[in-house]
Amino acid sequence: MKVKSRHHLRSDDVGDIEDTMSESLGVELDGDSYELVELADSEFDVVLVDGEPLVLYVDDEPFLTVRGANEHSPSKGVVTVDAGAISFVSNGADVMRPGIVEADADIAEGDLVAIQEETHGKVLAIGRALVAGDDMVGDSGKVVESVHHVGDELFEFSV
Repeated sequence: MKVKSRHHLRSDDVGDIEDTMSESLGVELDGDSYELVELADSEFDVVLVDGEPLVLYVDDEPFLTVRGANEHSPSKGVVTVDAGAISFVSNGADVMRPGIVEADADIAEGDLVAIQEETHGKVLAIGRALVAGDDMVGDSGKVVESVHHVGDELFEFSV
C-alpha cells in the first residue's frame, strides 16, 4: 500500500473520531497523536493513533480497523459468528445468517459492524450490515458485507 500523504489531524477531527467510536462502538479512544494517512492504492484512509493503524475511513465514516477493534474491544455494533464461520470470515467472505450466533439489536441496515468469533471474542473483520441486527440470526442469506479482514493489505499495513 502506497502512502499518498500524511498529516496530523486537527483537534475537531480528533473529537469527531473519538465521539463516533464512543457512540457506535462503546470504545473510548484516548491517543496523544492522531495522524491521517491517505493511501494511493486503497479505497480507505487510515488514522494512526499513537503510531498504530487503529481507525479507518469507510465512505468518509470513521470506524476501527480489525487491529483497533482487537485492542479496544467494542461493546456495541458487534456481530458474533460461530467456529464454522471463522475461516470464511478471516478470508474476506461476507457473513451469512447461519454462521451468526448473536448480533447487537441496535445495529441498523447500512451500519459498519465488528465481526467477532464466539470462543475468544477476537475481531476477524469489519463489515457493512445488510439488514438490522435483530434480523441477522436465521437460516439463510447474506447479512454482512465484508469490508476489511484479518490478513488483508490493510491489516498488514504499517508505516
